[in-house]
Amino acid sequence: MAKHKCGWCVGDDLYEAYHDQEWGVPVYDDETLFEFLVLETFQAGLSWITILRKRDNFRKAFDDFDYHKIAHYSEEKILDLLQDAGIIRNKLKVRATVTNAQAFMKVQEEFGSFSKYIWGFVDGKPIKNKLDHFKSAPATTPLSDAISKDLKKRGFKFVGSTVIYAHMQATGMVNDHEVDCFRYQEV
Repeated sequence: MAKHKCGWCVGDDLYEAYHDQEWGVPVYDDETLFEFLVLETFQAGLSWITILRKRDNFRKAFDDFDYHKIAHYSEEKILDLLQDAGIIRNKLKVRATVTNAQAFMKVQEEFGSFSKYIWGFVDGKPIKNKLDHFKSAPATTPLSDAISKDLKKRGFKFVGSTVIYAHMQATGMVNDHEVDCFRYQEV
């Protein structure tokens, strides 16, 4: 018998693999946190499956999400990215990625790591919600509002509360698996 999964992923192999292996798993390393921040930024206004399907293209285009390199992208590199059909060619989002890499490193300098900073909002432990159905998950919370506001104050772009809540879900800061999903207890 098949294991019950959150309804949002069922029926698409890529979505199901992402759900089964990554979504909601607590992420504490800065490299992966930055990758998800970039992907969530580009996802704003689009579906997550669109981004997942282009994830390898993003990885290649953005130097494996190496924020040290991205922070120093030249205007020529930015213009090249805007011609790359493998990614979302949104000028504001591409430029925001460069700005966010710079801001990310400033947070690392101040807190020792981005992980310490972001996980500090939840005392280092995931918030475990009890959702009966994925559609009952909020798009934002007072906590995502607060994190968004703080990130913007630190110079980050495209980090509205909805983007930040999705980031929290993806990186396991909040467990929004349905309670009868097989991953709920695992993560």
